[in-house]
Amino acid sequence: MQRGRMITGATQVVGVIGDPVAHSRSPAMHNAAFAAAGLDWVYLAWRVEPEALPAAVRGLRALGVRGFNVTVPHKVAILPLLDEVGEEAAAIGAVNTVVDCGGGWRGENTDAEGFLRSLLAFGVDPAGCRAVLLGAGGAARAVGYALVRGGAASLHLANRTEGRAHRLAGALGRWGSTALSAGGLGGAALRRMLAGADLVVNATSTALAGAGVPVPLEWLPPGRVYCDLAYGPAVAPVLEAARQRGLSVLGGEEMLLHQGALAFERWTGEKPSLDAMRAALRQAGEEESLSGPSK
Repeated sequence: MQRGRMITGATQVVGVIGDPVAHSRSPAMHNAAFAAAGLDWVYLAWRVEPEALPAAVRGLRALGVRGFNVTVPHKVAILPLLDEVGEEAAAIGAVNTVVDCGGGWRGENTDAEGFLRSLLAFGVDPAGCRAVLLGAGGAARAVGYALVRGGAASLHLANRTEGRAHRLAGALGRWGSTALSAGGLGGAALRRMLAGADLVVNATSTALAGAGVPVPLEWLPPGRVYCDLAYGPAVAPVLEAARQRGLSVLGGEEMLLHQGALAFERWTGEKPSLDAMRAALRQAGEEESLSGPSK
């Protein structure tokens, strides 16, 4: 939020719910965009534990909040608590943006398009690529959907619980002609898939938790693209290790930027300044690096 900015009873409120959420750079990004657009809006972050999700959704409506983003671990669990679900969010089976639709909540998904835009801006066209996706949660659902709709030649889904990976593969098979396969997070089969992949996306929270990548980086051949959807000081060593491995590295800030811009449009009906949002993300990252990761 801009220093010295006046917040009043007329200020429109949006935000993000998740657990954890203290690390989120979305408040800095969105508040910079509101200031650049001259809008009397403010973006906040609310930690909501899983068991408190229904009460939080009711409370945000009672408070007149205009909308909110949804992050881990609520992107799937929030679905039955909404009044409407957009077509793409329903197809993906996960929501990351909730919009006031005249007294009710409408769930949208801007993660898929945001991921696709971040890939294209990085110079990677998913059409014809061979991809491996680590994870099968809400973020992975959006990324998988984006890759299939973007024309990936093949997509292998790897998850700690293999059944979830297989179920996600079955759901994604309806949306394109991508060759889909699924399995666990270890073993020779995954190693072969990684060796032949053009793009590897880590959609788990392992890097954010300080546990690195859920597979050995040595399994990824140099020259390929490694994308981690997480961001922040805890993730920086992972990205640096990937660079040292000779991989082209795309961090989670770009997906955060583009999905956030789409959410901004859903709430306000206006296009935000990407330059203002990117600058705010960069500054927030520099401040985090100086102070250490948020607790």
